[in-house]
Amino acid sequence: MINLSILNENRKLVNKWISDYFLKIDNQTQLYKAIKYGVSNGGKRLRPYFIVELSKILKIPKISYKQIALSVEFIHCYSLIHDDLPSMDNDDFRRGKVTVHKKFNESTAILAGNCLYNMAIEIILDSKTSKNNRIRLELLKMITHNSGSEGLMLGQYYDLFYENKNTGINNILNTYSLKTSKLFELSIAMPFVLQSRSNKEIKNAKLYGRNFGLIYQIADDFSDLDKEFNETGKIPGKDKEKGKNTIISKVGRKNALNLCYDLAKEATKDNKIFGNNDYKFRELIFDIVAKITY
Repeated sequence: MINLSILNENRKLVNKWISDYFLKIDNQTQLYKAIKYGVSNGGKRLRPYFIVELSKILKIPKISYKQIALSVEFIHCYSLIHDDLPSMDNDDFRRGKVTVHKKFNESTAILAGNCLYNMAIEIILDSKTSKNNRIRLELLKMITHNSGSEGLMLGQYYDLFYENKNTGINNILNTYSLKTSKLFELSIAMPFVLQSRSNKEIKNAKLYGRNFGLIYQIADDFSDLDKEFNETGKIPGKDKEKGKNTIISKVGRKNALNLCYDLAKEATKDNKIFGNNDYKFRELIFDIVAKITY
């Protein structure tokens, strides 16, 4: 089983980075309070976890991986703020606390999400991320591609578009891949790009990120069916109530779990890093699958 203390230490580290970032901003408007609330109201910080641990393996300077960790987490948090909006999934709770639009208001939540995305871009373009202009632009290109109209935003569109429609397994997996996997792909590939590693290494990183994201989303589908509010911080059963298509609803619980095992095996076939028992990535992905019960 994965050592939870490692995940917790990384989470505390990233939380401190976030706190330090906002301490430097002298702005007491409701907008900035909403931005800070949307980033600071909990979360596993899994995407930064991958960035930190991979950067240590690749011997990337701390100042650089701190930058990309903050950037990706800000994009993730922006996406959650918008995902919760009344016009999207209309959620009242996130991570056990009221959502940004419920605590403030809808327009402030929209602007807070937009600001977080802008902050993420500014962080990447800072010379502290890399002294190499070409590398910074490559990272920026990855961020905009994975979070934009060919990535996260398109996935959110499909997630809403297919509600209460009879669609196939491939469409559901594609939605998962766009909405959930793209930011994991980004987190896991960026350290390799930062060091100008080989295309093969970057490809293996993206494969792991894609499959991890698919498993993570399927595990979340199980949680929505099986777990209570005090375990997830979200109201259970909302996906079924809203008529969302899930892999479980299409293939059943056992087949969904078997798919997760297949994805985990494929993700860890690279023995150098992601399937190497000396590192934590193989253990983490199989641990998530092992915790799913059908």
